[in-house]
Amino acid sequence: MEKIVEEKEVQSVNRFQWFLFVVAIPTLFAVVIALVVLSFAGINIFQTANDLGMKIPIISDMIKKESQPSVEKFEENIISLEAEIKDREAKMEQLEAKIESKDMQVKRMELEKTQLEAQIEELTAIQEENKRAFRDIVKTYETMSAKSAAPIISQMENDEALKILTNIRAESLAAIMEKLSAEDAARFTEMLTNESEENLP
Repeated sequence: MEKIVEEKEVQSVNRFQWFLFVVAIPTLFAVVIALVVLSFAGINIFQTANDLGMKIPIISDMIKKESQPSVEKFEENIISLEAEIKDREAKMEQLEAKIESKDMQVKRMELEKTQLEAQIEELTAIQEENKRAFRDIVKTYETMSAKSAAPIISQMENDEALKILTNIRAESLAAIMEKLSAEDAARFTEMLTNESEENLP
């Protein structure tokens, strides 16, 4: 009985060896040789197998299910990335426009500042010139005789006369007041008194 079992085991091993050496190894060898030859011939075996698989109904469904979502996914990714790029480009353009607008505002403000500074300088120069001219007028009245100055001051507008009378020296003022008529002297004295009261702290 043991011999029969051993013979069966030996036969099954011999059959497996025969299958291995006669069918499996030569087939694998032939497939490898065919792949190498076709690769050197410039034929893409895997692409050809894929094309053939697409023609077989069940396999073509499996291939479509595997390949289509990935292509669609790539297209979706490309579209979303392109949209994102356009969005970022639009944002960059907006920011550049804002920067240009700010630069224009800064330049405009600098120009306005320069113009205002020039106006201030011009007004300051005019003011200094007016002060100098007024000081010259005051000096003229101080150097004039009271007899000559009194009639001129009495003919002036009150504001102008008051301006001169408040700025001349006390002795010149006293001499001019002596030469004015009583009415004019009273009027100017009242104006000078009011002016000095307004200037008091």
